[in-house]
Amino acid sequence: MSSTSSINELLSEESNFISNAANFSAYIFNNYENLNWVGFYMLSGDDLLLSVFQGKPACLRISLGKGVCGYSAINKKPIIVSDVNQFAGHIACDTASRSEIVIPIIKNDKLYGVLDIDSPIISRFNNADLEEFTNLLNILIENSDLEKIYDYYNA
Repeated sequence: MSSTSSINELLSEESNFISNAANFSAYIFNNYENLNWVGFYMLSGDDLLLSVFQGKPACLRISLGKGVCGYSAINKKPIIVSDVNQFAGHIACDTASRSEIVIPIIKNDKLYGVLDIDSPIISRFNNADLEEFTNLLNILIENSDLEKIYDYYNA
């Protein structure tokens, strides 16, 4: 079974973002090699607030523009960082993380948060990973009520 059909199966019956994000992050964490953290930071005012994840405890808030997640969010563009120690301003929530991929959650040009995936291996991620994770994230976006989660994090 392909990743796309697996994610579709997991998410097709529910529109609650938190429930869907929980299954999504668990699926990615358990089905891809050499990952040590997979999760979501959701937009809350001028910060990204920790949401559903798999891995060790993480930073609670990240300011827009700060670290890899904040950079991706403020620029509304995905980013692959081959070596986080070479990224100016990297925020080390887990010192075991060596590379990172962050994909913003955007619908109708509105930012809702980011998907953050970390690896303990340098240069773990490439453009094929970016394409695959983006396609899977788009399934989550299509199957979830993002306005409700936006209201929740910005109440």
